[in-house]
Amino acid sequence: MIKDEINILQIKNLTKKYPLPKTLFKKGEQGLKYKLALDDVSFELLPGLYGLLGPNGAGKSTLINIITGSLRQNNGCVLYNDKNIRKLDKKFRRILGYMPQQQTLYETFTGKEFLVYMCALKEIPKKQVADEVLRVSNSVNLTQELSKKIGAYSGGMKQRLLAANALLGTPKVLILDEPTAGLDPKERVRLRELMAEVSKTAIVLIATHVVSDVESVADEIIILKEGKIVAMDDPQALIKKYAPNKDLEQVYLNIFGED
Repeated sequence: MIKDEINILQIKNLTKKYPLPKTLFKKGEQGLKYKLALDDVSFELLPGLYGLLGPNGAGKSTLINIITGSLRQNNGCVLYNDKNIRKLDKKFRRILGYMPQQQTLYETFTGKEFLVYMCALKEIPKKQVADEVLRVSNSVNLTQELSKKIGAYSGGMKQRLLAANALLGTPKVLILDEPTAGLDPKERVRLRELMAEVSKTAIVLIATHVVSDVESVADEIIILKEGKIVAMDDPQALIKKYAPNKDLEQVYLNIFGED
């Protein structure tokens, strides 16, 4: 088992290269034949809430896919409690909650059937499943909708179901990719407050384009640009450095300019 008293996620010298299509090169042309999606990225996360910001192509999705085990890096490693997550394998997945950006769901399942099924995949004991489904559905304000087919859900309801799934098993590491897409303002605030509460005991990493989703609740902001971390600090420190007397959105605009 992974020791309960430790909760540290370390990203060490991650590099990821994607081969470029041969059609982009003229015959005999020399030079780089790959896109560098992550370039020697390193940082450490303790329990708290972290915002991951950057434009399309900055490397956010690549980083998330490596941490969640969906993608292999070319160099570097991800450690949880000083152990490589590849070696931890299932032990790491048991304490990991992940909410992907894509809404890939079983449309013919009811919301309850989906969560019960995911409990089985996460190896949650059967005697705990009913309480666990109720707990996570309550937390995202979806309990009254669990008997409906997922195919009848709105985009916002599907987002809330994905968030509920990520919370199953009380994860110690929770990663959310664009979690508020499709949510109305009230539910966006609810989810933001929920993540802030979860982050008191867990590592919560939120990748988003909506700067306001993390500005008021993040302990630190990680800003990626062209595969490199260009800034990492608490929101107020970033504002003071990059956009005095403004806000985090202006920090983003000042760093990325016309990007």
